[in-house]
Amino acid sequence: MSSIDEKRVHGPNTRPTELFVAADIGLLRATVAGERVGEVSLSDHRPAHDLALADGRVIVATDEDVLISSEGALEPTEFGPAMAVGVADRLVAAAPDGTVARREDDRWIEYDTLESVRAIDGDLIAAADGAYRLVDGDLDYVGLDDVRDVAGGTPRAATATGLYRLGNGWLDELDGDFEMVADGPEGAHAATADRLYAFDGDWNPVSGIERSVVDVARGQYAVCADGTLLSATGDEWRAHPLGAGTARALVARSDRKPV
Repeated sequence: MSSIDEKRVHGPNTRPTELFVAADIGLLRATVAGERVGEVSLSDHRPAHDLALADGRVIVATDEDVLISSEGALEPTEFGPAMAVGVADRLVAAAPDGTVARREDDRWIEYDTLESVRAIDGDLIAAADGAYRLVDGDLDYVGLDDVRDVAGGTPRAATATGLYRLGNGWLDELDGDFEMVADGPEGAHAATADRLYAFDGDWNPVSGIERSVVDVARGQYAVCADGTLLSATGDEWRAHPLGAGTARALVARSDRKPV
């Protein structure tokens, strides 16, 4: 059921999108309709490092376990502490020691151990010693070094020396010290510590954002390291402080299943 605050902001006939933010204070949920932000609440108090979505279910990497939303609760999976989660054809997670495993039939099967896994998206993994691809039961090294983030749509990697796209090898797209890359049907974004870029056939800096963006969802919403939520309205981005402490990841979904 929608809260009174949601109805006041979004209107009785509006079906808001749900945003979930992984932060050091836990998992936050915010409702949005276009650029308007409604209710913001803390869904779980365990520090969260990363997020993914699978069939409308929110997957959370926490200091205790990988959690999956189910019937209004977050259920444990017995993975243990996790730093990154992603979904290819199955759920994949990485532990603080770099162990990467996939979930099959409610159990975890290890791939291998990598050096400092930073992110998982689709079949790509970002690690301190490069980019890896999930191929059947193996992790294949596919190049680069000091990879901070990956995007699995159009395969891209954000690294300490630049932004790269995977084609016939890794192709240079932008020079710089990149921390984040996100890709989806709504477009691609990438960020350094102090600048956000958007791709519309060419990469261009987004004006008016002076914060460190750590994730973008649906090309319209972003979360910054300082816990500020950004929502796009025309050529501008509105800032909405969440009081989240340090934020690390963002996902968006349009259904109304509770978490």
